[in-house]
Amino acid sequence: MAGKAGDVVVGALNMIGVRYRWGGDTPDSGLDCSGFVRYVFQDTLGMALPRRAEEMSRVGEKVRVSDLKPGDLVFFNTMRRTFSHVGIYIGDNKFVHSPSTGSTIRVDDMDDGYWEKRFTGARRIESTVPQQQELRQRVSATIGGSN
Repeated sequence: MAGKAGDVVVGALNMIGVRYRWGGDTPDSGLDCSGFVRYVFQDTLGMALPRRAEEMSRVGEKVRVSDLKPGDLVFFNTMRRTFSHVGIYIGDNKFVHSPSTGSTIRVDDMDDGYWEKRFTGARRIESTVPQQQELRQRVSATIGGSN
């Protein structure tokens, strides 16, 4: 996903200010943490991720905190569950997320005491589904090659 990480980060940053809503999955209705991540990946990459943070924690490859790259998913224990909160890493130890009722999507620092204590892991989502342009090229090559 390295080439698409910038799209994910820009997509996430464009959501700043959207209100939090538990179970929300559209910007108009509000987004919870996993709804936000899911929406950004679907909107920018056309990639469907699982609905819950805990389910997202099993997708892609595990990443050490020292190896974090923009676009990686970062997970936190905020509700006595190891993977109860998720956000999108944007670089410089910062992440974008939809934190809680009464708040809006925002950027926070992973070095902040609250988040640092609750960090539980990170995942890198590699796109295995061909993107639209790549698919078009492959179809053209296949059709062109059969004549």
